[in-house]
Amino acid sequence: MVDITGKASTVREALAVGTVRVNPDVIRMIEESRLPKGDVFATARIAGIMAAKKTAGIIPLCHPLALTDVDVELKSDIGRGEILIRATARTVGRTGVEMEAMTAVSVAALTVYDMCKSADRGIVLTEIKLVKKKGGKSGTFVRKEVKGRE
Repeated sequence: MVDITGKASTVREALAVGTVRVNPDVIRMIEESRLPKGDVFATARIAGIMAAKKTAGIIPLCHPLALTDVDVELKSDIGRGEILIRATARTVGRTGVEMEAMTAVSVAALTVYDMCKSADRGIVLTEIKLVKKKGGKSGTFVRKEVKGRE
């Protein structure tokens, strides 16, 4: 692990996004609660939050963090055949929460896949990326090409 003993504790925040490409008919099924495994968005939201909390156990050499907030949102776009996932993680600490936000997005997307695979085997998980991070010595980072879709 990287030694963070000498780093100052600051408020840290990270926003990550990802996209699940799926048949528009499946999005209708999600919105109408017609999939056999239940409420896809609620389940994916909880899975993402749980994953963020366990990031240090999943990613080698990742510091365990006391998260102060994790928020996972899913939004469907039938016209594009996409589900956009956004995850925000926050803490007060000596290292950032980018991995926690990206892990939340990844596991939420995998959960959508698992719950919808019986209706569409062609689902694609794509564009999982850090959009913004704040706090720490390096300051604020904002991904330029994502503005407007965050």
